[in-house]
Amino acid sequence: MKEGPDIALIGSLIGDPARANILTALMGGQALTPTELAGHAGVTLQTASSHLAKLEAGGLVTQRKQGRHRYYALSEDEVGLMLESLMGFAASRGLTRHRPGPQDPALRKARVCYNHLAGDYGVRMLDSLIGAKQIEVEGEEVVLTKAGRERIEALGIDYAALRASRRPICRTCLDWSERRSHLAGSLGEALLTQFIDRGWAKRVKDSRAIRFTDTGEKAFLEHFPL
Repeated sequence: MKEGPDIALIGSLIGDPARANILTALMGGQALTPTELAGHAGVTLQTASSHLAKLEAGGLVTQRKQGRHRYYALSEDEVGLMLESLMGFAASRGLTRHRPGPQDPALRKARVCYNHLAGDYGVRMLDSLIGAKQIEVEGEEVVLTKAGRERIEALGIDYAALRASRRPICRTCLDWSERRSHLAGSLGEALLTQFIDRGWAKRVKDSRAIRFTDTGEKAFLEHFPL
């Protein structure tokens, strides 16, 4: 018997088309009901429930109950990072369902990657922070510098709360449409929350796209110059 992590199990869970569609739908970061996920997967509610049970047993999704309803979400950041990396791997080899990159230009420009900003604007934000020496990347290590801490606190983000979290403050995630890295981790989530709370951007209904207002786009580009 072979030893080590069972990648075959994870591969089989993700490899089923219906389950892949369910996981992709949950990449938007919102908790969805089995009925909603059945629609995304193109299967019956009974079949979707069976798929969700397998994904939950495999540690890829988690559920919570609210009254009579059940809601499902990705179990943790690592699942979203893994899925985005797989999307990038597939896209880099031409393994796309249609043309390379997101069909909708809005998705290519800015979208949610589980809980942080992805797409062209997500990549731009990380590049800008690195260029200003507010984030340093050394191999796999991503560090928020003192200048970076001052910068995010000026934006209204509580650095002490980020530091107290068990999650990494900064990490990179391979952007599957841009084929470069964007910012993930608790800081990536906090920044996206700030953009929405400040009214700079909003989520597009039934989509992973993030749409910036004219004022918000101007502010974003000024805050994250290249």
